[in-house]
Amino acid sequence: MRRRIIMSMLTEAALVASTLLGTGQASAARPADPPAEFGTDWHDPLTAAPPVTRPAGRSCEVTVAEARFRDFTPYRGTYAPPRGCGDRWSKVVLRLDGKVAGRQYDRLGHLHIGGVEIFRTSTPQPSPDGIEWSVEKDVTRYSDTFRGRHDVEMLIGNVVDDTYTGVIDVKVTLTFYAPGGRAGTTEQRAGTTEQRTEAVKAAVPDRVLTLRNGTLTTPRNSERIVAEVYATGSGGGCEEYWYLTVPDAAPYSCKASGGPYREVQIKVDGELAGIAAPFPTVWTGGWSNPFLWYVIPGPRAFDVKPVEYDLTPFAGLLNDGRPHRIDVSVAGVPEGQSGWSTPVNVLVWQDAKSAQVTGRLTAHEAGALANSATHTPGREHRLDTAAGHRLSVSGYVDTSHGRVTTTVGRELAHTSVHRWTEGEQTDALEGTWTDDERVTVDGRGPAVTTRTDRTYAMDGTTTLGAGDRLRTVLSLGDRADTVETRGGRRTAWSRLDDGYTGDATYTANVPRDQRHAVATTSERYRLYGSDGCYDRRLVTVQGVLTAVDRPAVRGSGSPCRAAPSFAPRG
Repeated sequence: MRRRIIMSMLTEAALVASTLLGTGQASAARPADPPAEFGTDWHDPLTAAPPVTRPAGRSCEVTVAEARFRDFTPYRGTYAPPRGCGDRWSKVVLRLDGKVAGRQYDRLGHLHIGGVEIFRTSTPQPSPDGIEWSVEKDVTRYSDTFRGRHDVEMLIGNVVDDTYTGVIDVKVTLTFYAPGGRAGTTEQRAGTTEQRTEAVKAAVPDRVLTLRNGTLTTPRNSERIVAEVYATGSGGGCEEYWYLTVPDAAPYSCKASGGPYREVQIKVDGELAGIAAPFPTVWTGGWSNPFLWYVIPGPRAFDVKPVEYDLTPFAGLLNDGRPHRIDVSVAGVPEGQSGWSTPVNVLVWQDAKSAQVTGRLTAHEAGALANSATHTPGREHRLDTAAGHRLSVSGYVDTSHGRVTTTVGRELAHTSVHRWTEGEQTDALEGTWTDDERVTVDGRGPAVTTRTDRTYAMDGTTTLGAGDRLRTVLSLGDRADTVETRGGRRTAWSRLDDGYTGDATYTANVPRDQRHAVATTSERYRLYGSDGCYDRRLVTVQGVLTAVDRPAVRGSGSPCRAAPSFAPRG
């Protein structure tokens, strides 16, 4: 077995707080007795995450796209704003409903409205009998785009032939909620900690911009600028599972001269403006074993969240009315090799009382990118990787409400141990990625600092044993601790801990009906904070739900039982 053959095969072409639901809410699911092994059908995909909250009151729904993807032909249509809900909304919720049957790989997809990427996703692998799934995402931040009439493009690149028979059938809608409504249930309100913290940190922007020929021209009165990049390693090659790559000298099927370290960088006019750790997404065929993901996908697999960069320290430079070069690249990708998609949106907040906001960059300190990947040969090869990078930038803008200074500091670190045997019969990785960010805004009133410490974790082993029985044991973690302080006093906090574990075995290199597959998978999603808490767990065996915990929920001001200790790094 070679990893490049059996690992997930996402689409060959380059091409989101959310929740993934099955045919209904997870709370409606009932545990059942599992079969001895996988059959021809299993439960529709779902996760333990809370649903996107929906305000009470008047709403309007618009169908954005409805298509059946069987090749690489994009769906093209026209979006028009909703009638009857005004042009200012308390919330906008995107929903994708999909279905597929037969045999098909996992596929990557995107949705653009007016050139703005509002959603990036991948798909589940179907059962022969067919599955249905849904994804919801809060897309209120793109309200500026939704106020106008625009072209729509959606693509989930697919291949349908005599072997891969699954046609991917999807419908995407946007639901607009008029101002004044609020979530109606305790569970809905308690699930919004992450969203409320985000709201404090950044209200809905005035403008949503895209690059033109790689350049950005901002309104001259911009006082806050944030770039978001939907970065995904994809395309059917080794960058789908970049975290397993090794230096050229090591005997492994996927090579990268610097090893597995990747870093998404953004530059303004050639100067490094932001760094971020990409999330190590595992798609639904990943780690050689689709049986791990048939019901519970890995974190973020169906709603790819963008990495964000606060570019406000560069606002004084960008506000001169001229186009400025914006470049996004992924450090660590071998030169000349494709495999990453990095579309960019730019969110802008304007000073309504100023025709032009001036300012300048006052400090820029970029540390050297450290990257050590040491190969130790033997009966079991070993690659030890330790890497990291630091960046700090500061700048001010002179606004109608005074001078405002923004300082952004970011520190990335990665450590991993990769072990494998000859022929990759055994292949194991234990890795941790940290991305710590501090943004301080100092203007009129006490300085406000938002500290976010992100941790991504992966610990897994794939073994091909006697009789071609392939077993994968894997755990994944997506964690984030956020604290907001005002004048040094804590005003809000949240902790997200989304953990997945799986153990799946099947017979490789045989027809589908001879695989005799078994798998146990679980997810626990915990969200704690100053606004309340949410805690839920799911367990599946052979594709059947065997445990569905009722969400443990506490509203704002209520204590959370067994709330984890909170201590941001640094």
